[in-house]
Amino acid sequence: MSTGTTDNIRKVTTRRLIEMKQRGEKISMLTAYDYTMAAIIDQAGIDVILVGDSASNVMAGNVTTLPITLDQMIYHGKSVFKAVKRALVVVDLPFGSYQGNSKEALSSAIRIMKETDADCVKLEGGREVLESVNRILCAGIPIMGHLGLIPQSINKFGSYTVRAQEENEAKKLIEDAHLLEEAGCFSIVVEKVPAKLAGQVASELKIPVIGIGAGRYVDGQVLVMHDMLGLNKGFSPRFLRRYADLSGIITGAVQNYIHDVKSSDFPNEQEQY
Repeated sequence: MSTGTTDNIRKVTTRRLIEMKQRGEKISMLTAYDYTMAAIIDQAGIDVILVGDSASNVMAGNVTTLPITLDQMIYHGKSVFKAVKRALVVVDLPFGSYQGNSKEALSSAIRIMKETDADCVKLEGGREVLESVNRILCAGIPIMGHLGLIPQSINKFGSYTVRAQEENEAKKLIEDAHLLEEAGCFSIVVEKVPAKLAGQVASELKIPVIGIGAGRYVDGQVLVMHDMLGLNKGFSPRFLRRYADLSGIITGAVQNYIHDVKSSDFPNEQEQY
C-alpha cells in the first residue's frame, strides 16, 4: 500500500497537521454538529471537523454564538465524535466558559475532553486568554487558537467587518499568533482579515494557520458546512463559495412528498405491507 493511500485512511492528529504544513499540503476543515452529517463529511475525506459554537446560529437559530452553553457544545461534540473515524475533531469552548477564569477554563476543557471524546478544543483570543491557554495546555489538552474576527466578542467589535486592517490591530494579531504558538497551541484559525496579513502570519509560524475569509496564503481553509452546502441562504459574504444548493434540493423533495401524499400516490402497492 502506498504512503498516500495510508495517509488517506489513518487518523488525523495534531502532529499530522503540522507535518502537512511542513510538506505544503493544504488542510481541509468543515463544521459539523450531528452524527449523520459528521459521518458523511468524514467518509468524504475531510481532515478536520470543527464542532463550532456556530451551532448557536445554524442549529438553534440564535443571532450570535453567545447563547450556546457548555452542555450544548458537549451534546453536539459527543454526537459528532461517534461518527468520525479519520478526521481530527475539535470542539469550541463556548462564550463564558474560559474567559477571565483559568480554573474554569480548565474545568470546561476537561469536561469537553471527557464527555465528548474529542481530540482537542478551540478558543478565541490572544494575550487576553493566555492564562487560560497555559492552564489547559498544562493539563495535556491540545488547543487550536482563533484570531482576527472572533465572533464571541461581536458586541465589543460592533460588526462582522474585516478585522486588522489598521496597523495597530494587525501588529497585535501577529504578536498574539506568536504568543499562542509559543504557549503550545498546535494550530490557529484566522478569520476575516486581509489575505496578505494572514499569509504573513502563516509564513512566520511553524504551526498551521487555517483561514476563513483570510485569503489563499494560509495552510488550510474552514467553512461552516451549512453555508457551503447552500442550506443557509441568508449568509453570503465574499469569502463563501457554495458547493451545492441543498436548500433547493430539499425544498423540491419535500414539495414532491407533499404532492404524492395529497394525491394518494404515496404509499403505492409496493410500499405497504
